[in-house]
Amino acid sequence: MASCQLQMDGSSCCSTEAAQEPESISQCGKNNNNVGTCTTDYSFPNLGMYQLDVTLKNGSNLAARDRGGTSDPYVKFKIGGKEVFRSKTIHKNLNPVWDEKVCLFIDSIKEPLYVKVFDYDFGLQDDFMGSAFLDLTTVELNSSKDVALELRDPQHSDHKLGTIHLAVSLSIKDNVCIDSPLSILKSTEQNTIIKKNWKRSSKFQTQSLKLSDLHRRSQVSRGIVSITLIEGQELKAMDANGLSDPYVKFRLGHQKYKSKTLPKTLNPQWREQIDMHIFEEQGGVIEITVWDKDAGKRDDFIGRCHVDLSTLSKEQTHKLKLKLEEGEGWLVLLVTLTASAAIAVSDTVGCLEDQNEREAIFRRYSLMRSLTNLDDVGFVQVKIVRAEGLMAADVTGKSDPFCVVEVNNDRLMTQTVYKNLNPEWNKVFSFNIKDIHSVLEVTVYDEDRDRSADFLGKVAVPLLSIQNGEQKAYVLKNKQLTGPTKGVIYLEVDVIFNAVKACLGSLVPKEQKYIEDEPRLSKQLLLRNFIRMKRCAMVLVNAAYYINSCFDWDSPQRSLAAFLIFLLVVWNFELYMIPLALLLLLAWNYFLIISGKDTRAHDTVVEDMLEDEEEEDDKDDKDCEKKGFMNKLYAIQEVCVSVQNVLDEVASIAERIKNTFNWTVPFLTWLAIIALCLLTAVLYFIPLRYIVLVWGINKFTKKIRNPYMIDNNEILDFLSRVPSDMQVVQFHELKPDARDSPSKRKKNNLG
Repeated sequence: MASCQLQMDGSSCCSTEAAQEPESISQCGKNNNNVGTCTTDYSFPNLGMYQLDVTLKNGSNLAARDRGGTSDPYVKFKIGGKEVFRSKTIHKNLNPVWDEKVCLFIDSIKEPLYVKVFDYDFGLQDDFMGSAFLDLTTVELNSSKDVALELRDPQHSDHKLGTIHLAVSLSIKDNVCIDSPLSILKSTEQNTIIKKNWKRSSKFQTQSLKLSDLHRRSQVSRGIVSITLIEGQELKAMDANGLSDPYVKFRLGHQKYKSKTLPKTLNPQWREQIDMHIFEEQGGVIEITVWDKDAGKRDDFIGRCHVDLSTLSKEQTHKLKLKLEEGEGWLVLLVTLTASAAIAVSDTVGCLEDQNEREAIFRRYSLMRSLTNLDDVGFVQVKIVRAEGLMAADVTGKSDPFCVVEVNNDRLMTQTVYKNLNPEWNKVFSFNIKDIHSVLEVTVYDEDRDRSADFLGKVAVPLLSIQNGEQKAYVLKNKQLTGPTKGVIYLEVDVIFNAVKACLGSLVPKEQKYIEDEPRLSKQLLLRNFIRMKRCAMVLVNAAYYINSCFDWDSPQRSLAAFLIFLLVVWNFELYMIPLALLLLLAWNYFLIISGKDTRAHDTVVEDMLEDEEEEDDKDDKDCEKKGFMNKLYAIQEVCVSVQNVLDEVASIAERIKNTFNWTVPFLTWLAIIALCLLTAVLYFIPLRYIVLVWGINKFTKKIRNPYMIDNNEILDFLSRVPSDMQVVQFHELKPDARDSPSKRKKNNLG
């Protein structure tokens, strides 16, 4: 690499490639200001491992990269060419305050700390805002030092791009501190062992920053904050028509939520409710931003506000009217803090093994307590026992596996078992559940150093399909859950729930995931949704052809039977016969199932489409990286994504109706039978005009009785719990092959 001369302000006069991404700095000039300079001739002895504590305080006078004269800055730290830290993004601010701390362990202070600042651009490539170096040899041991780094662009070293303020301390570390989020080894290990294994274990120091943003290690919920987004008032007009298309983003720690977009209004009525977990002792701060949706370009920023949870009393609903900062208007929220032991972690033994605790949990969800705390539907305990025959992700032929366990928005992680393809975790996780139709997802990753953790496999198990107390082997699947990948994971799961609460919970809006991938255009996904929609439409077309053939007397016997049924039904028709006919259809399908004539064939068509989509997605990703086609045609992409999503939604509703009658989820089908029986009785005994009158009075007086009620459609909420054909394929359990078991192979070898 070409030699370089680092200047006093931290900029560089070397070549662009070398300055932008330095692997190491072999020669650097010396000058009076040691900040931003480095040299190989320093006199620091090689004392082993060092602990580097860095506090990213704030930035001042940063460069504007957005059209509005502002930026959305975030900071990256790199050492030896490897990313070791990424800060949160501060929106619309040239003087951001981060106040974030990071603890790093390094085996040499020869490499400088490389600081890069970027402007976050949603859907586009982030803009470079400047960089600087900090020579670690200038930091005195066991003392804190405030540092101001002048940002420069290596290609234009004479342009000043602002200042980043840090607080840095360096100390010799004989043992890695156990409290650090980057801890690797136990504090009882000696320094010689640490130095010996440092090369091997340093890759775990900065494990998957993207993943750690989503899944914090060993975090246990200290409570739940329920937020009801009611409305916005007098928002700022961002469009040429004097209106806006507003939506709201919430952020609490790593949890994020985005509301729906309401078009052409300055006084939107959202009426959305979300729950977030509180992980901090003091509650934390909810960051709220309001945006205007713009098709074909970046969304406009309307304003921001925040809610400090430490100032709110618990077990009480607070109505908040928040003034938007850096903008105009107000947001109206309802916020409630409740104590909860929603998620918990233990080693080897769960709470269900304790007889007293087990009896208390059963009492908690007994039928006698069906009408108390309707949100607390049930309890699930998951024991991650072990895995066998995992994929080798490292060049050594081994992997460093850990598991992420998810139930809706609750996420917990196991410890990492290093250099092992047959790891044993024996970790027990406990979750409270609000929806018995939730899916338990267990994903196995390989821990990596300077990039996201490698995916090794995943299983998705609906809670209603779990056999309590049974240790079961699940074949790991690919990311799309459509086919097997290498390895088997052993789980032991117990689910305890109240059936009455579960039925009532099936008729309320389904909990949305706060962390989801941004929708993107996929040719194969668009084709798949079109084919699904076509298949649903063909059912109606074939039914119309069948009815028309009766009129044409193609089959005299069938036409005569249809004619007699028509006369009989029309002459005796009553409204209650509609739900009664649906009950007969459910009974007929049930008879087919118990008689062994099950028509619910495994949908290989959908599975084939999903597998093709996985291959096509890889091609699309490569094409996008090479050509940047999606960024150039952003507007067309957005329209296509909307069409793609609408096709998926319509096809999913049709498939869910079919799967309700096919007894795909017996719990939901029995619930539908109960509802249809009640509807039949009501229509038989009560005149229709009374029913319509009660319905109309309820609709007209709903907002008067409860101004902040969230509207919902019970039928659509019920159908959202029924899996579509795509989900049926994803939740389908694969049978493990005993020949691939390591224990079986060992016996065969011994034989």
